Amino acid sequence: MTSGVHPALTFDSSTYTGDQLIHLYRQLLRPRLIEEKMLLLLRQGKITKWFSGIGQEAIAVGCAEALHPDEYIFTLHRNLGVFTSRQVPLLALFSQWQGKATGFTKGRDRSFHFGIPEYHIIGMISHLGPQLSLADGVAMAHRFKGERKVALAFTGEGGTSEGEFHEALNLAAVWDLPVIFIIENNGYGLSTPTSEQFRCNRLADRAAGYGMEGITIDGNNILEVYQTISRYAEALRENPRPVLIECMTFRMRGHEEASGTKYVPPHLMETWAAKDPVDNYEQYLVEHGVLSETDTTAIRREIKEEIQQAWDLTELEPEVTVDEAVEIQDVYRPHDHLPQHPFPETTSDELRFVDAIKDGLLEAMKKHPNLVLMGQDIAGYGGVFKITEGFLDRFGAERVRNTPLCESAVIGAALGASLHGLKTMVEMQFADFVSCGFNQIVNNLAKLHYRWEGLADVVIRMPTGAGTGAGPFHSQSNEAWFFHTPGLKIVYPSTPYDAKGLLLASFEDPNPVLYFEHKALYRKIKGNVPQGYYTVPVGEASVVRTGTQATIVTYGAGVHWATEVVASTQWDIEIIDLRTLLPLDFETIEKSIRKTHRALILHEDTLTGGIGGEIAARIGEALFAELDAPVMRVASLDTPVPFAIALENVFLARQRLERTLEQLINY
Repeated sequence: MTSGVHPALTFDSSTYTGDQLIHLYRQLLRPRLIEEKMLLLLRQGKITKWFSGIGQEAIAVGCAEALHPDEYIFTLHRNLGVFTSRQVPLLALFSQWQGKATGFTKGRDRSFHFGIPEYHIIGMISHLGPQLSLADGVAMAHRFKGERKVALAFTGEGGTSEGEFHEALNLAAVWDLPVIFIIENNGYGLSTPTSEQFRCNRLADRAAGYGMEGITIDGNNILEVYQTISRYAEALRENPRPVLIECMTFRMRGHEEASGTKYVPPHLMETWAAKDPVDNYEQYLVEHGVLSETDTTAIRREIKEEIQQAWDLTELEPEVTVDEAVEIQDVYRPHDHLPQHPFPETTSDELRFVDAIKDGLLEAMKKHPNLVLMGQDIAGYGGVFKITEGFLDRFGAERVRNTPLCESAVIGAALGASLHGLKTMVEMQFADFVSCGFNQIVNNLAKLHYRWEGLADVVIRMPTGAGTGAGPFHSQSNEAWFFHTPGLKIVYPSTPYDAKGLLLASFEDPNPVLYFEHKALYRKIKGNVPQGYYTVPVGEASVVRTGTQATIVTYGAGVHWATEVVASTQWDIEIIDLRTLLPLDFETIEKSIRKTHRALILHEDTLTGGIGGEIAARIGEALFAELDAPVMRVASLDTPVPFAIALENVFLARQRLERTLEQLINY
């Protein structure tokens, strides 16, 4: 084929056979005809919402066709062409859009908010930016496994203003990750034009700031998109690095159909209608004798029949069956933990709390060769608490990775790596800093399995707590932020033995685990810790001390506070160490209170909104008739954590424990 010029688009087909050009035409036409059908069904009330990609099909199709079928693509709302190009069954797609039981999310999420690992497609969450970091993680896994593969992630021009865009691109550049970042610049973020979104001439110009190549191409030209992505994908497979490609296009319909397009100047609609990717490419193929008008009519009829047949079958698919037990069960990936106890002849060492964590991490690295550690200063420096000191020399830079200060991108990369078969651990320098990665945890990691059975095999270590005079940004107890989030597991050990065993169990668990480790216990608490590998089950509380007069339910530093106070009195108090906060072992709590008939909940976190309120409520609901006194709580003051030691001492719950316990006993 030779070059040809159209009024709006210029195509160069000189390197393609007729069959290749027709294949691209079919792939370009299929999502357009599906959309036309969906818009009709939307007006009929048979689907509830639609985000149209009409006018943008060449980007999704060109990208999907240019990559290998086993290379991951991270999609947005308007990338239907990725799904159709990869031959995702229309019956399953249509069932998803109708919220049917046979859809990819079993009715739990909508439109393109899902992943299909067998097709190497991972869909979005509504926050738009996080999928960019997941692409980093998959690319990291490719490099780790020695695979010559790329990952590709879409974002819109509006999404480039989000912090995750900056973090993900910077991380990819620093680590030389083979990621193709695609910006679909379609002119508007809902109704906000690009003139109100950024000041650079081209968004691709931003690439220079990250030390990567950036180019701008015509996103409506299927051959230009396909050729460009093919060229860069091949280059990145051989020489891993990221690239930023801005595809200029236009959104011919509203952000979603209810939005309309009244805010768009009419001349813009006319200009871009003339650049329609489907019409222009079809016209080019007809004019150059690749297809006849009879051919195009026949192809359109064939695809429409395929669509109608799939839709007819979809309407026969079962509706969602509501089963509360199944919904709750599916929050976590199934995991039958078989505790691995130390052998009777195993030698134990007296270790500090911090050393037990290090020992556990070392054992995990030995057992799981696919485990990668990530965090600020954890490599040569060994982390601010020296827990990973020496790990770089022993395990190498591929497995022990320093990160830039980009908590959200690192957590997202950890999730992406998990999707491609790695185990990952992220160390927060301080638990306080996890707020910068909050979205990835509560909206991606926590919900992935429930939504589409995705794997989030990620452990996040969280040095937490006060008592070290570190002030309001290095001392918070923030476990309650996450206690409210279904899908997470929260572990909070209080002894060296449990610290090691629970950490190893966390790595065995395929669900996302937040592992809280109290900084004030690091070098203060010692205990016997078996050498070698053993686990302590996640989700099981421990009775630290038996008693009959009252039950203290606590965790972390609270276990030691309770033990000290009780030891200084004559009261016969039972102390429960929760060890795992989520899922909560209420059975152990219930058994104890049925014996003691009094309950006190102790935690270092502030009182209002702390997990003590939830535990107290459950006790009141389930055990009211068993209680001889009101459930009481002891927690820290409802203030930020103060810096001065005298103020911090007054802040902490320890100061009010004995007085409140006496009130409970004497009630």
